[in-house]
Amino acid sequence: MKLSKFFAKLMVRMFFILILAAGVGVWQGGDKLKHLGYINLFQWRMIFPALLISGFIGLLLTASIKKYNNMELNWLLVVNTLMLIIYAMAIFMKIAYPVA
Repeated sequence: MKLSKFFAKLMVRMFFILILAAGVGVWQGGDKLKHLGYINLFQWRMIFPALLISGFIGLLLTASIKKYNNMELNWLLVVNTLMLIIYAMAIFMKIAYPVA
């Protein structure tokens, strides 16, 4: 029980630290992102990141309300946060190293 609680809190904190670092990076180097051009957000492929983010928010709120005492919710939150971090890394790699 304590191990799942520790990992859930660790992953959530790590995710928020990475989001904060990415926000600072975007703020300081905003003009480097102009090569991306127009991004159409109304496409069907955006449903999967939206489901992943909404699942993270739902699991985070539920685990916080239950004070991280439910082991299954904690492990679901860990897996969901890990997938969000992997997805964010993939987006970063696509932006930082564009294909010619």
